Amino acid sequence: MPLEIVTVPCLSDNYAFLVHDSDSGKTALVDAPEAAPIRAELDRRGWSLDQVWLTHHHWDHVDGLEALLSSGGATVIGAEADAHRLPPLDLAVSEGDRFEFAGATVEVIDVSGHTVGHIAFHLPAAKAVFTADSLMALGCGRLFEGTPDQMWASLSKLAALPDDTLVCSGHEYTQSNARFALTVDPGNAALKTRADEIDQARARGRPTVPSLLSLEKATNPFLRAADPGIQSHLGMQGADPANVFAEIRARKDRF
Repeated sequence: MPLEIVTVPCLSDNYAFLVHDSDSGKTALVDAPEAAPIRAELDRRGWSLDQVWLTHHHWDHVDGLEALLSSGGATVIGAEADAHRLPPLDLAVSEGDRFEFAGATVEVIDVSGHTVGHIAFHLPAAKAVFTADSLMALGCGRLFEGTPDQMWASLSKLAALPDDTLVCSGHEYTQSNARFALTVDPGNAALKTRADEIDQARARGRPTVPSLLSLEKATNPFLRAADPGIQSHLGMQGADPANVFAEIRARKDRF
């Protein structure tokens, strides 16, 4: 049976994700913004936690962990580089490391930028990558600690994954991200269509996360810094994409 991914809304605009293997009954959790909605989803489905994958140390990704672990042990996995700021880890991992979940391989990608030590978890068997606040739906995380060059390098790693990869990011920011994206990529017909679809989804209370990587590559300006149309609109024709990315990020911060 294929792995099942369940999106769990938390707090005001966060997402956690449950990954479940029906053959073994094993369940992993990606990030723990708050315990109550995650516990409710686990109880509703009759699942229990075997692993927890932490992407980075920010409170809105880890604050629910202690309460979730109080009812049973689970292996907690996070970045070795961020271990001093994360809850206690059972397994500390770094770029290029792999570990097993329910017989499937999980690949660790360093996606520093939003924070230094932020990691993503790529699950090829599920054609999914859990990116939290690095690559987001139509956006990327604010650079609290890293540099534009770091974030561009991180996004470039994620963009190199297969186009049919499901991007499971950490927040419901897509509607505001779309409004900004149209200011730097106004001629993108696919972006205009996506923005309309996002407005319709949010009007119905539906989440806009996860999203396909192919759609992000076609519409997310933070992945499109090499696009001639965007470069022309910004007056940066022929510029290094890392510099174009830095300008897009700076404009988003002022938006």
